[in-house]
Amino acid sequence: MRSVLLAMLFAATVFAQTPSVIPPPPDVAAPPKDAKKTPSGLATKVLEPGTGKDHPRADEIVTVNYTGWTTDGKMIDSSVTKGRPATFALNRVIPGWTEGVQLMVPGEKRRLWVPEAIAYNKQPDRPKGMLVFDIELLGLPTRAPADVKMPPADAKRTASGLAYRVLQPGTGRVHPKATDMVMVNYTGWGTDGKMFDSSIVGGQPITFPLNGVIPGWTEGVQLMVEGEKTRFWIPDTLAYKGQPSKPQGTLVFDVELLRIN
Repeated sequence: MRSVLLAMLFAATVFAQTPSVIPPPPDVAAPPKDAKKTPSGLATKVLEPGTGKDHPRADEIVTVNYTGWTTDGKMIDSSVTKGRPATFALNRVIPGWTEGVQLMVPGEKRRLWVPEAIAYNKQPDRPKGMLVFDIELLGLPTRAPADVKMPPADAKRTASGLAYRVLQPGTGRVHPKATDMVMVNYTGWGTDGKMFDSSIVGGQPITFPLNGVIPGWTEGVQLMVEGEKTRFWIPDTLAYKGQPSKPQGTLVFDVELLRIN
């Protein structure tokens, strides 16, 4: 009963803190004069410049925060009100998004005015007419990092040869034990930058016993706390050496520890 009450209290707190409706921008009805237009009819305006340099490809996975409205100011969808960013393949959304988000770089916020022809194009049970979206490109979670070839000078190393660098400090205080179950999001690349596996692509985290994976994972994730994101460079002796059907050589993983069960 206590756990149920705590869950209800947590849900109520989150609901109270998260707005249920995001007000429309003042220019929701039509693109302003300073908006840029493309041959497809898409109009865009940068709201906040990005900090990154790389533009996503059409076939790439992106992580964004967004809110969308019809031109009469009615909100149609928002990752903000859901309390979590959205991650998806850029070629699996409406054409206006596929085109518009490719113009962006990580950290950028941009407003899109998407004509109906490159939005839902009169699909039944979908919003009609021009749609307006505010989008923040948070990252390209499956893009190989710049330091994929080798650990940088500031990476830490363990006696086993594992190298790692914390990308985002965690909010937890407890480190998992080798016998614990953990929930993570991750992406893995070879040192050639080719991605070979990712929970992001699958659309959901994975849960597993920490002593049931490659030794580099068993060792590395024990260094983490909940909420932490860390990049690991795992030598083949701690990865899949001797298993020809698996990726060979040093492997690089970005791991986010979501929960210790």
